[in-house]
Amino acid sequence: MAGLIAICCKLEINKVPDYLKQIPQGTVLLYPLILGDQLEIIFFAPNSLPISRTVKISKSKLESLITEYRSGLLDAGSEDVKDASKALYDVLIKPIEGELITAKAETILYAPDGILRYVPLSALYDGKQWLAEKYKVSNLIAYSLSDFSPQPKNQPNILAGAFGGNTGTKKFGQSALPDTLTEVQAIASSFPNSVTLTEDNFSRQAIESKFKNHNILHLATHAEFNTGSPDNSFIIFGNGDKIRLGEIADWQIPNIDLIILSACQTGVGKLGDGVEILGFGYQVQKAGAKNAIASLWSVSDEGTQVLMEAFYRELKKGDVTSTEALHRAQVALIKSPKYNHPNYWSAFFAIGNGL
Repeated sequence: MAGLIAICCKLEINKVPDYLKQIPQGTVLLYPLILGDQLEIIFFAPNSLPISRTVKISKSKLESLITEYRSGLLDAGSEDVKDASKALYDVLIKPIEGELITAKAETILYAPDGILRYVPLSALYDGKQWLAEKYKVSNLIAYSLSDFSPQPKNQPNILAGAFGGNTGTKKFGQSALPDTLTEVQAIASSFPNSVTLTEDNFSRQAIESKFKNHNILHLATHAEFNTGSPDNSFIIFGNGDKIRLGEIADWQIPNIDLIILSACQTGVGKLGDGVEILGFGYQVQKAGAKNAIASLWSVSDEGTQVLMEAFYRELKKGDVTSTEALHRAQVALIKSPKYNHPNYWSAFFAIGNGL
């Protein structure tokens, strides 16, 4: 985070760092910084100087807004999620609404600070529409800050693993995820060159021996991102193997364009500073992977399957980034009668520059 603050300080002095000049038209950067009893919103669009907006809000008020917002998102039956969502929209987006329109923004690269990392930007509500209906959003971390050159869009070659288990049972101390089997079977039928590993065959050793031959790694399994040391956070495989967050950096996977964790959750008893969320993205990018998709909370098995099917349907169309495919999948769920609550579609967020 110190790096981001340093960047923001540089932005304040009316000078645009060279690497920010690479940002394509239609893409903007949004850095909300929590500074005492105010929020400093720093906004950067191509071919213009950074803009800073100050919003007076106490840390305790911001915290209570985020807590209320998250409780509405976590309850798929909640009717009043839009009220809390609109309140946060007014704090984070309304001050730069005009600038977003002027910049003809299509993609927001979001570098949140502290507890704002628990806020899925796509589920902010302007009174008429969810932000996801208007913009693609990708979360930035320090590793993805300096390279904004568009990535080649490779044909998906997927290695997918599913935790599995029987409905209502426990497996290695975790709830079974039977729909993950359907999830990876759908990938296999859509992408015939994909490789799928399920249940006991989905081991750490099996994944590590195969991922050099693929460019998308899809892990439909439990992952927990907990506050504190990276060793408190882990991914569990179908045979009970675990890999701790800090070990992912050793994977050396520059061939991987995208890692997806489709059943992860942040262990949020109380709001920390959100480092555990970006920690996953940081580790996978340190390992060489270009982008990641993870979830901020545990979505129902069935809801995840629907979103992932929509995501891969879009990805299969070709010439589409993972951020764009996720955005289209979220919009598809917003328009669906059964999964339109943001609990289902906004938990998933992209990490990386998404270009």
